[in-house]
Parts: sequence; C-alpha cells; structure tokens
Amino acid sequence: MATSRALLTRPRALRNWPRALLNWRSLRWKIALLVAAACCGIALTVGLLVHHSTYERSMNEGAGKAYTALDTALAPGGGSGSDALVHTPGEMPPKLVRMVRARGNAALYDESNPYQPRMWAGRRLSGGHLAAIAIDMTPDQLSRRALDRHMWKYSLAALAVIVPLSALAAELPNRRLRRVARTARHIASGDLAARTEVGGRAGDEITEISATVDSMADSLRDRLHSEQRFTADVAHELRTPLMGLVTSTELLPESEATDLVRDRVRVLRTLVEDLLEISRLDAGVERADLRPVALPDLVRGSLTRTGLDARLAVGAAPVVVETDPRRLDRILANLLGNAHRHGAAPVEVTVEGTTVVVRDHGPGFPDSLLAEGPQRFRTGAAERGRGHGLGLTVASGQARVIGASLLFSNAADGGAVVTLRLPPTG
Repeated sequence: MATSRALLTRPRALRNWPRALLNWRSLRWKIALLVAAACCGIALTVGLLVHHSTYERSMNEGAGKAYTALDTALAPGGGSGSDALVHTPGEMPPKLVRMVRARGNAALYDESNPYQPRMWAGRRLSGGHLAAIAIDMTPDQLSRRALDRHMWKYSLAALAVIVPLSALAAELPNRRLRRVARTARHIASGDLAARTEVGGRAGDEITEISATVDSMADSLRDRLHSEQRFTADVAHELRTPLMGLVTSTELLPESEATDLVRDRVRVLRTLVEDLLEISRLDAGVERADLRPVALPDLVRGSLTRTGLDARLAVGAAPVVVETDPRRLDRILANLLGNAHRHGAAPVEVTVEGTTVVVRDHGPGFPDSLLAEGPQRFRTGAAERGRGHGLGLTVASGQARVIGASLLFSNAADGGAVVTLRLPPTG
C-alpha cells in the first residue's frame, strides 16, 4: 500500500517541483541565503585582512627602499642618486617637513597624484637643512590593486558555485520535511495508515519528527479502533434488551402515553441499528451486491417506502446503473430523512444520468460539515435540528461500499444540497 501511494504521489511531486524550486520562502533558499551570507562574511573578513596586511608590508618595504635611496644619495660619491635629492622644503610634502623637523628622520606615502604614488624619505642634516628623496610606488600600487581584484573576482566565483550547491544540498532535508508534512496532511484527512517512511541516523531532528508523526498516527489509529470496538460492543449489548423493549411496547394498551413511548423506542432502535451499521462499515466487512438497476425506478420506490414528501424530477433518458439496490435505498432514505429532519420543505430529488441530487430549503449545511464531512454524533449546528448525527455518516459509508461519491454543498439561494454520483455501468 505504501509503495502504491508513493507511485501515485510521485508524478504530482514532479509537477510541483518547479513551483517548489521558485518558492523563495522555502527552507532550501533560506539555507542557501544563510550560506551565502556566511561566505560573504568570510570573504570580506579575509579580504580586509589580506588587504591590510599587504598594504602594511608594501608601506614598510617602500619606506625601506626610500631610506636606502636617501642614504645612497647622501653618501660621498652618491652619483646620479644625488640628483634626485630635494633640499627645498617647499618641494616636499608639508606633512613630511613637519615629521622630519620633529623626529630627524621620517618616511611618508604620498598619494596626492593617484596615478603616480610616491614614497618619501627625509632627514634633517647638520645646520638644520632638510634633504628628502622620493621613489615611485606605481608598480606596488598596481600589484595591490590586482590582488584586490583577483580576491573579489574569485570570491564571487566561489559564491556562484557554493550557493547553488548549498541549495541542492538542502534539498535532501527539505524533501524529507515535505514528506513528513504530506504524511501529516494525510493523517489529518483521515488516512491513519499513512506513514512518513523517512530514514536517517538516530539523533537526526528530522528523523525524530518523522518518528513522532508515525507514533501519533499509531496512537490515533489505536484510539479510533478502541472507539469503534466500544461502539460495536455497546450496540450489540443494547440490541437484546431493546428487542424486548420493542415487544413490550406492542403489548401496552393504546393511549397517548403509549404512542409517545413507542416513538422513543423507535428512535432508540434506529440509533442502535445505525451504530451496528457503522461498526460493520468501520470493520470493512461490508461487500456490495451489484446488479443492474433502473435508477429512476429505484429512486421512486425509495421515496414511496420512506413515506416522506418530496418532489421528484427525472431526466429524459432512463439510466440503468450497476449497484446494490439495498444500500442505495438506505443512502436515499438517510438523505431524505436528514433533509426533512434538519432542513425545510420543499424537498427536491433530481435524477439526471447517474447522478441523484437531494435538496432542501432550510438553513443549509454548517461550515464544519462542508469542510470536514459528516461526523458521527454531531449535527453541526443547532439550527439544523436535533439528532444523533449518524444518518449522513451511514450514507457516506454505504456510498463508499458501492463505489459512489457524496458531495455536500449549499445552494446559492439557501438550502442544503447533497449530490450522489454513482459509477457508470461497467
């Protein structure tokens, strides 16, 4: 059963895959965004550290070269290096002049011309004279800029690879979580045989969630089976004393009180019969006795047997369906009884093809019934009247046995509408 369910849901999952992929709120893209943010933070931190370290090393090496050039130019026989010496403070950067006068020796990186940066080295000579020399730092600047470009370029390239890979890697836990959610929806809709079938190592959070969902389904199934067994046991235990009570009421003298007692006993007998029928339907032991039946004649006969007032409209072409007449009669009787008990006249029955529609003109079905379907021991709303709420439950169960479907809705101009669709012959 689990394998067939997986085969049936796989095409739907494949059809929904593009939409799930483009869902930017999904866990997949949140994980990818988190990975991208972490990668950007790491790349920015490493880039700043490398840039700062490279800049500091470049400044130290440039200052060393400038001091060496200054020493060479000031040495006796400095040759061509002495031609590059600057002795006029006005030709030096003002900041360098202040630093040399304060400390005697100083080096300054000058970026006043961004296309030709220079490293200055200055010294205070005897007599208070100043001497300075500048070396070209353009090659060093180009090397640092090239390093920065390469770092950004390769960081973006790595990010372009890591983000899709992280999204694909997040697909596995995302798929497992979707399977758990799908199973929870099946369980909520009444399929207590649904299981997650999600594997994983012990301690994995998704595995724990799936195990919890499976355990919840097992617990719900056991409780439902206990409830069904209890209902069946109670109905069987009540049946014997009830039959004695029915026989005793027939022996009572005719009076108004006797009629009241007989009416209540008939209600109690109907309740017990409904409980027994539901217990058999829950146990899955009911089997349909299918044979060809003229649908309009069967509906007409069912209306006659119930003795309830209803307008019957039959389509032009009579239809023969292959169904269980007894169960279909039971379904129609319950639908008509529900329409008269909880709705309002006139009650209309329409037969068109293999479809039978029963409509009343009362307050309509409550929203809870339209959303969840009929529930035993619940009539839905006070304005729908009193009752034990088993009629529609029995009708739904019998419809499943004969392969038919029941659709509950409300008419636009008021009133409850029940559509019974029988399977086509053959």
